[in-house]
Amino acid sequence: MRRAVQVVLTALCCALLVACGSRPSEEKVWAEPQLATPPQYRIVDGDPRGASLVRAAREWVALGTVPGAGTEWESMGRWALMDLHQAMSGLDSGKAPAAGAALQWDYFWPRDGAFIALALDRTGHSEEAGAIVDFLARLPFDPKKGFDARYLLTGERVVDVPRGPQSDGCGWVLWALGSLSPAALPPSADELRSRCLTNLLQLTWSGWRLPPPSPDYWEIWVSETSLGTVAPMVAGLRATADRGPSAERWAAGQAAKRLTERVFSSMGPSLERFGDRGGLDAAIAMMMPPFGPDDPRTTKRWLAYQREAIRTSGGLAPGVGWKQDGTSWTPETALVAYTAAAVGRHETAEHWLDWLDSHRTPWGSLPEKVNRSGQPAGPAPLLWTAALVLLTLDELEAP
Repeated sequence: MRRAVQVVLTALCCALLVACGSRPSEEKVWAEPQLATPPQYRIVDGDPRGASLVRAAREWVALGTVPGAGTEWESMGRWALMDLHQAMSGLDSGKAPAAGAALQWDYFWPRDGAFIALALDRTGHSEEAGAIVDFLARLPFDPKKGFDARYLLTGERVVDVPRGPQSDGCGWVLWALGSLSPAALPPSADELRSRCLTNLLQLTWSGWRLPPPSPDYWEIWVSETSLGTVAPMVAGLRATADRGPSAERWAAGQAAKRLTERVFSSMGPSLERFGDRGGLDAAIAMMMPPFGPDDPRTTKRWLAYQREAIRTSGGLAPGVGWKQDGTSWTPETALVAYTAAAVGRHETAEHWLDWLDSHRTPWGSLPEKVNRSGQPAGPAPLLWTAALVLLTLDELEAP
């Protein structure tokens, strides 16, 4: 009986200590992400199964240019192009490239497609870039809300786990259309541009207000408008105003000017995820050149994001408020490198390129993540990162 009483009293005391906070709480230990791509993804030289595929890929790369050729990043640029080529193997039959080399990433994101198309165009593969634009023009589209977050590689909507519309898509598509060379713009580009411009003008009341809340590149539901939603819209409107058809330039330019002012009045000067809260995130880079104007208010916060979002593995998290698991994300890191190159901060761009280069997989691909132990994780390659690295290297070579 005494033993039973002692056990009950001990349990009661422990419960009281925990309730009163006398015992230190344990820190949450996050599981480290691992590679989601099998090693046999890359067909290497000497493999009798794929010698012709390797040869065809190398010949395709040679038809264009390799950004970073002659520098320490040439290998990274060359393999990024090889990865784009391998992912586009189904393009001739109407299938889009998958976002990443792993089952859960076997979908097409309009955002990724915009960056891939521009990377292809800048490296001398305008025909393939035009095919991506054609695919974007055929996707199911909600006139009031825009593109879905992602689609099947055949272009149909994802019905098993619907994510719904994600209104940053038209911003990215307009930005790409305004940045592509004429050779990369198929006839379908005109209707696609007009449709996306109408969508953004409606969502923002021609720039007079912020768009309604929508998931952004974090791909989670939000109840407030995030900078990650509105910044690509500004980029798309600006690109259309600068390089779109004359009939659409004025409306796009006025909307871009008003929407930029609305962003700074409603979300500045903090320019965090939700204006004055949520912490800085990579969306601040989407306000920098080549997406937005070279503005000291933006640059100040862009520099702060790099200081505050760095992780123990050396790269950047999607945002300061992202989970503190030590994992770095390569697309956000590459996005900062690209904007650094565009604004002339070459040392910053080269720093992040060095980090990306040193954390590739053994087969040369750029992964989605780098875990806290410094190992590649997630799908490898991730095509958004590959495209961003190519654009960064191309930007560094620009006069």
